[in-house]
Amino acid sequence: MKVKMSLFAAIILSIMLIFLVGCALPGLNIISETSTSPPPAVSPATSSTMPINPSFTAPTLSGGISTSTFPDFADLIASVKPSVVAINTTISGISIFGSIYTQKGAGSGWIIDQSGLIVTNNHVVAGATTISITLEDGRNFSAETIRADSVTDLAVVKINADNLPPPLKVGDSSKLRVGNWVIAIGNSLGEGISATKGIVSALGVSVSTDQGETLYDLIQTDAAINPGNSGGPLINMAGEVIGINSIKVAQVGVEGMGYAISTRTAIPIINELITVGYVSRPWLGVGLYTVDQTAVRQLRLAVNKGVLITSIVNGGPAYQAGLRQYDVITKIDGKEVATIDDLVKTIRSYKVGQAVEITYWRGNKEYTAKVTLGQAPTSS
Repeated sequence: MKVKMSLFAAIILSIMLIFLVGCALPGLNIISETSTSPPPAVSPATSSTMPINPSFTAPTLSGGISTSTFPDFADLIASVKPSVVAINTTISGISIFGSIYTQKGAGSGWIIDQSGLIVTNNHVVAGATTISITLEDGRNFSAETIRADSVTDLAVVKINADNLPPPLKVGDSSKLRVGNWVIAIGNSLGEGISATKGIVSALGVSVSTDQGETLYDLIQTDAAINPGNSGGPLINMAGEVIGINSIKVAQVGVEGMGYAISTRTAIPIINELITVGYVSRPWLGVGLYTVDQTAVRQLRLAVNKGVLITSIVNGGPAYQAGLRQYDVITKIDGKEVATIDDLVKTIRSYKVGQAVEITYWRGNKEYTAKVTLGQAPTSS
């Protein structure tokens, strides 16, 4: 019986082996290493598949860039750093509970004259109750005189000091090109003077600040500009100041977007702050809004571009020339102005007391008026 059962089991096992050998397992493509059968051929391209460019030759791989082509920043930074200062401030105030509090701030500046004149940003010193200037050699001084302009975010402070490092040379920012190397030097995070490098990313940029002002003709750079760098110099490879570090874009996902006020814009302002004590700039005496489709639709404007007068100062230069609220300015001395930036930059190119011809629309009619530019209220 045992023999019969063993024989029966052997027969069953033989049938199973025949079945497994003769049938492929579903979903598996088993190929033996010793198999001589070639893998399935790939279908050839159809006759409709044409080359993009039969004469194309792929570029050869280059040998790379030698590190010797990169500039050595060490000597340059060493020559400039002694003339860059750390600025530390305190601001005192009264809380909503009536208690007095003190808030500390940090910024940077640079020596523009050995008599003790230091350039910085207005927002670094604005509202400060104490302003301390620290030199690289460790000496500390208190600011004795402050002259500032909030419109351009520039300020000059005066300290009483002897044997100061030499003033920094000032370069012409109008000669900059996108891609030029630059170095930002300043009191980053209030931890002392340090340097970061980058390139000029863009030129002639306009940026609105938290204070409601718009800064024009800015240099955009990917050199790191951190809190505390404000007011410090942006240096070119000749060791010249070509910008005053001012602001950066601080948003999630945004990197390498810092801005410096160009010397082309800054130096005339700095000169007036030092020689006059305030900045004299021309003024129309109007509130403005760039015309868009919303304004066209709601006010039924006859033009779809220009600058809308939203408010006007009674007795101001524009009011005296006959302009009124809801007039749309389209030209100044024949030059088209399509945005607020256009108008502001054009007006600032003139001097107080100069007369300009303004072309504007009121309703469905175009008019012109001669406006004698007034003196803008001083800011600090």
